[in-house]
Amino acid sequence: MKNRIIKIFTVASILLLASCSDILNTEPITDEISLPQEEQLLKTANDAELAMKSCNASFGIEYWQFDYFFLGDAGSDVCYAGGDGDDFFQIDEYRVITTDYVVARDWNWLNDFVKRCNLVINYVNTVPDQSLTQTRRDEMIGEASLIRALTRFQAVQTFGDFPIVNTTVTSINNQNFDALYPSLYPARKPISEVYASIIADCEVALAKAPASTSAPASKYRASKGAANALLAKVYATMPNPDWSRVIQYSDAVIGGGYSLLPTFDFLFDNNHEGNAESIWEVNGEGQGSTINAWCTNVFVGNNWKKFNTPSHTLSAAIDTKRRTSTIKKLPTTFADPYWTTYTQFPNPWKMRATDGTQNFYIFRLADIILLKAEALAHSGDLAGAMTLVNQIRTRVNLANVTAATSQDDAINKILKERFLELALEGHRWFDLKREGKSIEILSQQTYPVYDPVTQTSTNTPMPYVNNISVNDLVWPIPQAEIDNNSNLTQNPGY
Repeated sequence: MKNRIIKIFTVASILLLASCSDILNTEPITDEISLPQEEQLLKTANDAELAMKSCNASFGIEYWQFDYFFLGDAGSDVCYAGGDGDDFFQIDEYRVITTDYVVARDWNWLNDFVKRCNLVINYVNTVPDQSLTQTRRDEMIGEASLIRALTRFQAVQTFGDFPIVNTTVTSINNQNFDALYPSLYPARKPISEVYASIIADCEVALAKAPASTSAPASKYRASKGAANALLAKVYATMPNPDWSRVIQYSDAVIGGGYSLLPTFDFLFDNNHEGNAESIWEVNGEGQGSTINAWCTNVFVGNNWKKFNTPSHTLSAAIDTKRRTSTIKKLPTTFADPYWTTYTQFPNPWKMRATDGTQNFYIFRLADIILLKAEALAHSGDLAGAMTLVNQIRTRVNLANVTAATSQDDAINKILKERFLELALEGHRWFDLKREGKSIEILSQQTYPVYDPVTQTSTNTPMPYVNNISVNDLVWPIPQAEIDNNSNLTQNPGY
């Protein structure tokens, strides 16, 4: 069996490494151990740039273009699933099973993104081509480290314990097979170790990633400012959050030259790309990658049934100014069980350009300001927390929130403001989990049921809200992965 695996790996390696142009398609096996490398994977400066381009191209793949938004919004009270296919309805209705193909593809994509980053991190300093300067090599390592950190942050929030693989392996043979076995069939690492690896990568990015500037192009790269934003999120989300660190890294962002745009819709109108509020932004035109923002067609339009239908909860709660930038009602022929008496169908409107040019945010300043508000609330500064909430509300001409009466009241006010400000940007599911509010809030979802006799609507519990339990707060490990790797364990309840 060992010889068969080695032969298969060797043949696959020959096919994948036949030319430099194949670098974007490589999927190296990785782990934490260091091994003698038998092949020089990156031979030229162009090879290195292609490998870096492959890391950035992760944002053009369905995980970031589609599934991240679906989990964050349809997995919460922001949206209904919309669309079609039971695998998506399972996520919306808290009944995910181990053979759900969305779960399987996201597990595979997240592991693949790590491998792309490993190739750059492990090999860029071995490139013999001296036209690749040390400054550029360091930038690449910093950028790839931050993309790997972001990937693992998504993975640990979604799946819990997750494999940590760091080293690219070029080949296996009879001599190194036993040492490489844990790399070929990795076990999941505890959440605490995953977070430690994320923080370590962010610290590399702070040292080596390019600086954040006011130039739009800097917003399309993994930068030092983005590293500060991710560290703020990480310290707020990890077990036993460190709120002082959240404040520290939030302050680094807030004082880092970013500013709120004066008009909310400027964030999404595609006329203000790489703007002052943007910290880390995916550029639909493909700046520095092969990205084409095809995802908008999944959410907006009438050419086929769409996903992420804005919920009645969102529609009823959102203020007028943010509503016009967030929800767009369009005529439709789609059938939807939650919008049955309407001639127009609500569409997500923050991603609205259907020609492949839509930009979207990984981090923007309002997100981090509200995250700092959470940290202040947890640290006992309720008044300071509400001041930051009101800073976000002032932009859209809303009255200040009333003073918080308790820490829990402050957290609820902050979560509501995040719900309104960041709706349809993929945050809500993760926000509720971070604050331990998922079951409390999501189990209370209702929708209006129209009675044609009385011509009135009654708020009725969503048909699936009783499904949600603590086990649903992480996804299962795909059954096919467990079948192929006996070192993987399943999450409770699956």
